[in-house]
This record gives sequence, C-alpha cells and structure tokens, in this order.
Amino acid sequence: MSADFVPTADLHDKHGDALLSCYLQLRQFGARTRFRGTIATVRCHEDNVLVKQALSEAGHGKVLVVDGDGSLHRALLGDVIGELAVGNGWEGVVINGVVRDSAALATLDLGIKALGTNPRKTPKLGLGERDVPVAFGGVVFVPGATLVSDEDGVVVLP
Repeated sequence: MSADFVPTADLHDKHGDALLSCYLQLRQFGARTRFRGTIATVRCHEDNVLVKQALSEAGHGKVLVVDGDGSLHRALLGDVIGELAVGNGWEGVVINGVVRDSAALATLDLGIKALGTNPRKTPKLGLGERDVPVAFGGVVFVPGATLVSDEDGVVVLP
C-alpha cells in the first residue's frame, strides 16, 4: 500500500457524516488489508457468473462491490476467481455475501471483504446486473465513486 493511504478513521475525522460508512461487520479474507479504488458493481443472488465476468476485465485502480443480497448459502468468490482478479490488477472486492477457499484467498495480494464463508459453489445462470448502484450496510455504492477499506471498515468518499 502506498504511503499516501489515508485510514478510514482519519477520513471520517475529515469528512464527518458526509462520508458513507458501511455498518456491516465484514471480515477480511485477502492478504491486502488496506485498499482503495474506483467502484465497479455487480448485483446478483447466489450466482457468480457476473462476478467472474467483471474480474476477468482490467481492474487497475478499481474495487468490485458485489451485492449478493447478504446470502450465506453460496460463495460468490473463490480462489480461481480471486486469482483472476489479481492477474487483472483489481485492488479489491467487497461482497455482501460469502466466499470459499478462504485459506487460498488469504495468500492473494487482493483486498477481500465479505460476510463469511461457505464451501458451496453457485449455479452458473448469469443472472444479475452490472454497473448499477447497489446498497447495503447503510451505503449506496455508485459506480465511479471512490471506496476505501482498511482494518476499521469500508467507506465511500463524498
């Protein structure tokens, strides 16, 4: 992480309530605990086709925010898709849902935040939406906005 990374607590001190702060208690899964980038989004429910599609594209300077409806039943990200994200330069992935292959994800140079884990994979139906505003944890994540994540949480700059 670059020396100019500003922690989320300091960002809150600077921006106050204008800073959107996700109240979900997301767990850290990737090796990169601090990350920042321009938001891209996926909305899906227990189907990770669009997640894989997005992370297959160049992601330099971007964070993928995935609204999986908070489902704990099927993992939206695992080691194969995580490695794809690293290879394509993504900064991080924030998931309102679960991941699998957590031991392998912990070794990837990628920020990954999610609700938890479940080893169950998803069906491959391709249902959902990309690049639309998604909302969870008291925050509306709008494509193009800037997300910052660290050990204290996930925020979106005003």
